[in-house]
Amino acid sequence: MSDVAGYDEDNVFARLLRGEIPCVRLYEDDYALAFPDIRPAAPTHILVIPKGKYISVADFGAKASEAEITGFFRAVATVAAAAGVAASGFRLISNAGPDSHQEVPHFHVHILGGAKLGPLLSQ
Repeated sequence: MSDVAGYDEDNVFARLLRGEIPCVRLYEDDYALAFPDIRPAAPTHILVIPKGKYISVADFGAKASEAEITGFFRAVATVAAAAGVAASGFRLISNAGPDSHQEVPHFHVHILGGAKLGPLLSQ
């Protein structure tokens, strides 16, 4: 687990991991939890969060163990395949910090797919 200084124990994903908030658990193992996004931006929109207390991808990359990093990204690949988007293609997004519009201060990735997604950023 990470040094949790600055980690908000009351963020929605921390509460979800503790079972205080229900969700549809699409996938779960020792390293990750996956569930549908409540405001989908694509036909397939799944969030994958690590079980550790990491604020952003930078925090995760700097502090997570090799087992956590490997386990998390294997979970992401497994979820994309189970959702049926691995073959046709999908977008993986992780917002980090205020300039990216990160809404929840717990590292997470969005798996978006199920349709042609268009340009990465709107102009």
